[in-house]
Amino acid sequence: MWAPSLRLPDMPDPEANNAIGVIGAGAWGTALAVAALRGGCSVTLWAREAEVVETIRTSHRNILFLPDVELDPALAVTSSLDAVVAQSNVLLLSVPAQFMRATCRALAPILPPHVPVVVCAKGIEQGTHDRMSTVITAELPGQPFAILSGPTFAEELARGLPTAAVVACTDSALAQSLAERLGSATFRLYYSDDVVGAEIGGAVKNVLAIACGIGEGRGMGHNTRAALVTRGLAELTRLALQLGARLETMMGLSGLGDLLLTATSVQSRNYSLGVALGRGQRLADILAERRSVAEGVWTAGALMALCQDLGVDMPICAAVDAVLNHGADLDQAIRSLLDRPLKTEV
Repeated sequence: MWAPSLRLPDMPDPEANNAIGVIGAGAWGTALAVAALRGGCSVTLWAREAEVVETIRTSHRNILFLPDVELDPALAVTSSLDAVVAQSNVLLLSVPAQFMRATCRALAPILPPHVPVVVCAKGIEQGTHDRMSTVITAELPGQPFAILSGPTFAEELARGLPTAAVVACTDSALAQSLAERLGSATFRLYYSDDVVGAEIGGAVKNVLAIACGIGEGRGMGHNTRAALVTRGLAELTRLALQLGARLETMMGLSGLGDLLLTATSVQSRNYSLGVALGRGQRLADILAERRSVAEGVWTAGALMALCQDLGVDMPICAAVDAVLNHGADLDQAIRSLLDRPLKTEV
């Protein structure tokens, strides 16, 4: 999996204060690399695909994942994991959530214990239903880490459009330091010590975005979407509070902010997947047409297992899981939500 690069690029100096390594050259990882360069960091991007490395070096574009954004020639790119680690004093992990554990295991023998890792994936692991912070703690014990979350479309960030997000870390000083190092004039990073809130908001909103997309694909209107967003936020908040998060986090960028973005725009992979489902396409066919990962598909089942363990009621997310993973009829799943007994809103 960790193939050596064909040719090592000119690498940043790891002694520089802002030598950033980005693991994962999908749209999001590439956009983060662009943003870090814009903020004054030296950046090395790791790509698994040899063709991504080659096209970034020769054409300064990531043709497979972010084709419409011209990349700064100063961006170093490699397929050597050892080279990225050797040249970085902060690592951004931008691989899909289901590959986070394998990535950490590959990093464990070569990652210095003082180098902070920033998790940039949003999801819950299948099988274990672990959050990303739990995966990091298990696979990289003692490693300083943070969660990056918030309402961020990759292409808009890469183009330099104003974007805000949150860096969450139990070490408040490290959270502030990372926010200052990774941010820029157009990438405004707030900091928080509510790790659980940041990662639950980022994971659950993907499942809710699929629900909103289904409503759009079924032609159910704006009233339906507003109801799904609002009641979905209530579900998300119930789970987060049960796990020890703070209410104000769920009303912030990594909760409400991320949900609003992801559940209302066809730029969202999860929302657009829901739209296609709502219009009658089969899930397997939708996934076969895409290179990019819609994290909500893989998170839904893990989320429901977690909710069952905790006794948290999340009917919208349960309906999405039933459709994605248990063959439930789409119209019947919608009716099951509308037929639920009436209750007080709060």
